[in-house]
Formats: sequence, structure tokens, C-alpha cells
Amino acid sequence: MADQQGSSGLGRGFTFVGRRQELDLLLAVTRRPPAVVMIEGEAGMGKSRLVREATEILKTEGWRVVTGFCCPLREPLPYGPVVDALGKVGPWLPATGLPPTAGALAPLLPDLADRLPPAPATPGHPGALRHQLIQAVRSVLDAVGRVILVVEDLHWADDATRELLLLLARDLPDQFVLVVTYRAEDLPPGAAALGAAYRPPPGASGTVIRLSPLTENDVTDLAGAALGSHATPELCAVLHRRSEGLPLVAEEDLITLRDQACRDVRELERAEVPAGLREAVTERLTSLSPIGAAVVDAAAVLAVPATEELLAEVAGLDGDAAAEGLVDALRAAVLRVTDSGRYTFRHVLAQQVAYRYIPWPRRARLHRRAIDELQTQGPLPLVQIARHTLATGDQEGWLDQIEQAVDQAVALGDTGTAATLLHRILDQPGVDTERRSRAALTLARIVNYGVDYAVTARELRTVLDDPQLPDAVRGEIRLGLGLVMLNLGADPAGFRELAHAVDELAATQPHKAAMAMFNLALNERDGAAAHAWDWQGRAERTVRDGADERSRRLAQINRLILMARDGDPAVWPLLDRLPRRDAAGAVPRDATYALYALAEVAIQLGHDQRAQALLREVEDLVEHAAHGRIECIPRVVELRLDWLAGRWTGLEEDYAALAHAHPDVKQINIDRALCRGHLALARGRRSLAHDHFTTATAAANGTSEVDVSIRIAAALAAFQLGEGDPQAAWAIAEPALSMLRGLRSWTRTMDLVPVSAEAALACGHHTLVERLVAEAESDLCDRDAPAASAELALARGVLLRATEPARAAEHFAEAQHTWQDIGRPYEVAKAAERQGEALTSSSPEDAAAHVADAARGFTELGATGDAARCQHRLHNLGVQTSRRPGRRGYGTQLSPRELEVAKLLADGATNQDIAQTLFLSPRTVEKHVARVLTKLGTERKGIQVDLPNSYRPGSHEPA
Repeated sequence: MADQQGSSGLGRGFTFVGRRQELDLLLAVTRRPPAVVMIEGEAGMGKSRLVREATEILKTEGWRVVTGFCCPLREPLPYGPVVDALGKVGPWLPATGLPPTAGALAPLLPDLADRLPPAPATPGHPGALRHQLIQAVRSVLDAVGRVILVVEDLHWADDATRELLLLLARDLPDQFVLVVTYRAEDLPPGAAALGAAYRPPPGASGTVIRLSPLTENDVTDLAGAALGSHATPELCAVLHRRSEGLPLVAEEDLITLRDQACRDVRELERAEVPAGLREAVTERLTSLSPIGAAVVDAAAVLAVPATEELLAEVAGLDGDAAAEGLVDALRAAVLRVTDSGRYTFRHVLAQQVAYRYIPWPRRARLHRRAIDELQTQGPLPLVQIARHTLATGDQEGWLDQIEQAVDQAVALGDTGTAATLLHRILDQPGVDTERRSRAALTLARIVNYGVDYAVTARELRTVLDDPQLPDAVRGEIRLGLGLVMLNLGADPAGFRELAHAVDELAATQPHKAAMAMFNLALNERDGAAAHAWDWQGRAERTVRDGADERSRRLAQINRLILMARDGDPAVWPLLDRLPRRDAAGAVPRDATYALYALAEVAIQLGHDQRAQALLREVEDLVEHAAHGRIECIPRVVELRLDWLAGRWTGLEEDYAALAHAHPDVKQINIDRALCRGHLALARGRRSLAHDHFTTATAAANGTSEVDVSIRIAAALAAFQLGEGDPQAAWAIAEPALSMLRGLRSWTRTMDLVPVSAEAALACGHHTLVERLVAEAESDLCDRDAPAASAELALARGVLLRATEPARAAEHFAEAQHTWQDIGRPYEVAKAAERQGEALTSSSPEDAAAHVADAARGFTELGATGDAARCQHRLHNLGVQTSRRPGRRGYGTQLSPRELEVAKLLADGATNQDIAQTLFLSPRTVEKHVARVLTKLGTERKGIQVDLPNSYRPGSHEPA
């Protein structure tokens, strides 16, 4: 492993020890782009050294490397660490051929403006601006070719930078590798390094490398390279104990041992760990000349990489003296030079030690000098000035500077830095009510754009508890709290906050009160839908004569959504006339939201083709007005349409890929679990289906979306009916019916009505079912809701099946034709099976024809469990299926029954699943399974591989 050996010596040249396995892994993953590598370790653990070793090797292989640094005192600059890194790609950019999207970086990279296309128009919405920037970053990275972006100290990144990196990591350029380092203990509470749980998308490599302390052997190797024969076993043992394997502490001790020619083990042993680092740094500080100490003091006070000129001014030295002091500090390994030519400490811990070493009067004087010098820079580094102001004891001045820095960050679109600064104001004790109100108001206004939900909600609630808060201010803060609770936390309690906000805002800020009303109009929990049009009417009256164009547009969109929910056929022509772009040609985010929301309702109504068309529109528009959530949610709905349309091939893989790319989006996890449950049930894997439905229930716990709760209840009730437990099914369906009634109309029944009728009848509640059918029938008159009409026909058939089977079959046929028109083949097959079931006694031949149609439909879909049930029905009807008359020996070939068993095994069915699906005894199933495995020469876990493709579920049987 010669390519992994660093040079020997001290400072940056310490021998690279240990970490061989981690280095091999980092190199291996990076050499398979695209990739994301996350390197985790506490302060001083050697994260940066590992990255440096790897990138030096990779540079010799043609890789280009750019590095950005996060720091706790970064001035507002949108996505600063990423922009800083991209500023170094100039020499690698092509002279021509960059796509126009790359021009969005030109305002942020003025030194490269002549190499980039012209900057496009700046979108007015932060989500669109963020999307424009991510496209620009991808374009530049694509143009550079094989490039590694290193982002150091990600724990100090603002939320907006984290979100940018997360979006980039979810859609990686082909020849790109992202490497981030971070300290897990310094991440925001409960946060992941990239702001959300991350797994590489399909086709990408990725790993998390967690660095552990060096072993005693590693420290011995390190000391031997630095001290030669003076590195005795006793000395190395003490070094390891003092450092606890932390490379930084061991290196600091080795520097001290070298500089003082000290080899006394007893002396070294007397210092307590973790004081070793402080003592090592302090020893070097005391060895500095007066001018060296002055430069180091200035660097410690500034706390960020600084130029020689700034250090000289703060230290109060002329140019020559400052240069001499810097040489002294560098020689003593107290400071180092960054790639950009600035000076800083070798590690943040060393800076903290040096800062505490400065006596208070001198420290305060240095902070005041720093303020004076920083105020001459442009643009003003307000965050740094604020820190120095606070350090002098001037809290009011600090707050003034922080507020200015917030305004600067918001103006630049850097909402991540703005949120971080606002949290500092709100966390500071003793801040007056007016200033806290201003901070909370600003936070409430940016709350939907990449800020920490839990922290923000807690702080907004704390501000709302202040009894001196004016009503207008309280209302706007409460509006922000309610929206973040609903949009980010899916917490229905957010509606209560919005209702309070309406009262607090109505008199002074009516257009903001209307914003709360629009959201309240869409609330369907706990009977709130009965007041939907009241809220809508009140909101429309509020904004009718106002000057706020967006409020009027939202009023129009809200009205369309409510009309669609009511099954009003007039909604669709009105939607066609809804403008997709504003007067300037830009795509408002509201338009994208409207199309997506109405696509959701269209599916619930049974307008699947219209929903598909709307989603195609959303895909087109999202390129111009994107937001992380808006980008992925339409894809969830598309996959739900794939399930309903019978496009099952690869569906589970598509859901898995989407869940991997967006693990933090609750709706993906709910829909995925429901889809997997339905697929498992159709394939006869009943126990697995129950597991998936249970997962969906847990994922949806506390959701504000009633339709999700109804869909899950319908699935679980159907499962219990299949298990032969109608009591359990009715216990699930009955409260769900109450939720359905709370929606004000029966237009969006979402599979619940027929399964409720089936369960109630099986429990002897005939009158309840009659009332249910009459209620739905009365409500659906003149409403445009094809799916609900099909479900009503099924419920009518279920009600008449025992007494008037011929009429029941007619209702099932009506449902079958409606499902056919909608485009849901699985529902078509189930309705055909119900027809056959209804006609079994009165017309066996017709019954067999319908069941055979159902069996064909199920087989084409790959619903092996349902197909097997139909084959069993046909057998009971005396219809000859694929089995030949009489018994015969099949030798090593699978018999028809064994083939059915094998297909279910390949789908992962348990013996109990197979027994229930094929109507066999457990003992018979055991015999069939044993013969299948023997004939295929495999074990149960290998049957998916060893079952011939032509026999696989979803394939046609060989002739």
C-alpha cells in the first residue's frame, strides 16, 4: 500500500498511521462515481487528514478536488461553503458549451462571471431560487468532469446549505463525488448530517465512515516516526493514555516533546487527560516571542481565518513586525496557512485554548480593534462584528448587529443563516419583548424554507407566551407556527393555531388572516369539513377588494379544490382556465400546488386519466418552480396511479428508490407500505400484507390527512374479512365511516363503502347497510364521482346477494363496467369475481364465465393469490382448469398444483398463506412444499432463483 503512505515528520507531515481500512474504503467508493461519502468523528479525530490523504492519491488519477469549509461565524452568503468551493473550478471550465442554467452561479461567483453564461432572471420565490441554483451547480459539476467536492465541518452548516447538499446528493452528476466531514455531537439536536436521513439513490455509491480513536500501536507508530529511538515503549504508552487515541492530542504532545527535547515519561504522565491538549498548546504559546504572541492573540480573537493585514491591524503591529510574528507562530505550529492564504489555528480546540489564555483587559481591547477594522470592509461582515460586540459586554449592540445580519441574510436569500441568527436572539435571556417579537416574526415568515421544525416551533410557542405581545404580532407569529405544524410536522393541532391567528389578524392584517382561513377551509378532521365553505366565503370576502394578488389567486385555487372534493363537474373547465404562469411568464408555486392537489382529488374521485394529465403538467412546471417536497410528492401520486392501473412490474422497486431518495417524506412511506400490503394480499402473502398495513398505520399516526386514514382503514378491514373475522373488520370500518361522513359528501369513499357493507352484513347489521347504501345513493345524485359510484354499486350488490342474486350480479356488472371506464383492472377482476359468486346457485354456467374472466385478469396482473382463489371456485363449479383428468405421475416436472404452490413460494408466501389461498390443509401444503423443493433441487430461500422464468408469478404458464 505504498500509495497510502504519507511523508514522515511533524506538522502537516505527521506520518499517516492507522486508518488504512478507512482509507481503502474511501478510495474504493470514490473510484465508483457518482458517490457520497460521509466521514464522522469527534474534534481532532483526523477526518481532514483522512480526506487529504485520499485526495492526494486521487489527484494523481486525474480527479479534480475542490473544498469548502463551514464555520460558526460565516457571514451571510447563500450556500457559502459550496459557493466557496465552486469558486476554484475556473481553470477546469470549458471555454464554450456550458448550459444556460449554469449562469445562476454568476452573481455568486463574480470572479468566474466571464466564464459562465449570463445570469437568468431571479425567481421571486425562495423555492424556485433554490431549484435554479441546484441546477446551476449540477451543470458546472457536469462540465468539470471527474470532480470531488469536499465540505469540511458540516456540523456548522446552516440549514439551507444542508438542504442544497441533500438535494445534490439525491441527484448526483455521473462523474461527481461528494465528501463531507462532521462531528455528530455538534449537529443540531436530533438532526442528521445532511438535515435528513440519507441513503444513496440507485446507481450511486455511498458510505459513512466513522472514525474511532487510534490504537496504542498506531500511537507508537506515530511517535516512532516523529521521535525515532526516543519513542520508548513507556513514552508511547503514556502518549496513548493521555490522548485516549485522539490524534490531535497525541500530535500536540509530540510537538511539545520535540521542541523541549523532553523525554521524561514521569513529567508527561503528570498532566491529566484531557488537559493534555491545553497544556501542549499553552506550552507553545509561552514559547512565542512578544510579536508572535500578539499575532496569535489577534487570531484567537478573530476566530476565523484572517489575512496578514487584518491580523496586523488587530494586533497593533506594523507590516514587518506582523510578518515576523506570523513566522514565529507558524514555526511553533500554533498557526497554519489555509489554501486561500489566510492564517488560522491548526484546530478549533487550539483556538479556544489560546483565547482563554488572553487576559481580559487585553481581550476586550482586541475585540474593539476587530470591530473597528471589520467595519471598514465591504460588505460588512455583520455576524463577526456582532460576535465581537457581544464579547465586549455590549448586548444591545450585539442584538442590533444580529438584526442587521438577519436582514442582510434574508435579502441575499440565505434563509439558513438568517434562521440560525434568529434562534440566537430568541435563545438569549433578557431580550425585550419588542425585539423578540421582531425576531419571531421574521422566523415565522421564512419558516417553510429549510429551517429546523422542532426548534422553530418551540421558540415560536415561547414567544407567544409573552403577555405583552401585541395582537397583530401574535397573530402573524401564530400563523407561521400553525403552517409549520401542518406543512412540516403534519400535526393537526396546527389548525387550532390558525383559528386563533384569524381572530388576532382580522383587524390589522386581513390578507394574512385570509391565509389562515384558506388552510382552515381545507381541514377535514373531526367534522371541520362542514365549515369549509364558511371559511372559504369569509376568506374570499376578506381578499376581494385587497391589493394582494397572491391572496386572490389562492382564493381561486382553494375554491377549485373544494368544488372538486364536492364532485362538482364545473370544476374541470374552471381549472383549464387557471393561469399556469404570471404576467412575467414565471411559474407561481401556487399554480404547481393547485395542479398537484387537484390531481390527488381526481384520483379519489375516479378521474384517473385526468389525474395523469395533471401530473404531467406538474412535471413540466416543476422545472421552473421547484421545492424539495413538491418535486417528489407528484411522483408518489404517479406510483399510486400505476398500482390502480395495474402497472405492477417494477412498482415495488420504484417505491423503494423514491423512499431512498426522500426518506424524510412521510407520504412516501405511507403510500409505499399500503402498496406493498395490497400487492402482498393479491399474491397470497397474507401475513406480510398485514405487516405492511400495520407499517402504514404507524407511519400515518397523527396525520392531518383524513383520506390517508380512510384508505388504511379500508385496507385493514378487507384483510380482516379475508381472515374470516368480520367482527374485527367492522371494528375498523365503523369509525372510518364516521370520518367519511365528516367529509360532507360521499364523493371520495376510497374503497371503504363496499368493505364496510360486507363486514356489517356478516355481523348481522342488515339495517345499517341499507341505511349506508341509501345515504350514499342520495348524496351522490348529480355528483361527478365515478369511483364512489362504482363502490355504491358494489355495496348494493353485497346487500342483495343473499336475497336477489340476479339483481346483485347486475350491480356488480355495473361496477365492473365503471371500473373498466376508469381504468382500474384489478377492481374490474374483483367485480367479475363477485358476479360469479352471486350467480353460483342460480346460473352456474354464467358464474363460471365471470370467475374465469376474473382469473384471467388476476393472472395477467400477477395477482397469484387471487387467481388461485378463482381456480378453486371454478373447480367447485365443475369447470376443468389446467389440470388433466385423472391422476398421473409428473416425474421430476411440477404438477399443476405444485406449480401453484411454487409460484406462491417464489412470492414469499408462508405455508399458512398458501393453505388459505389454495384452500388446503396445513398438512397437504407441507407435502406439496416438500415435493416442490425436491423437484427443483433447492431450499425455500432459493426458490426465486431456481424456479424457471416461465413459471414465475406474472408469467404465462407453458403450454
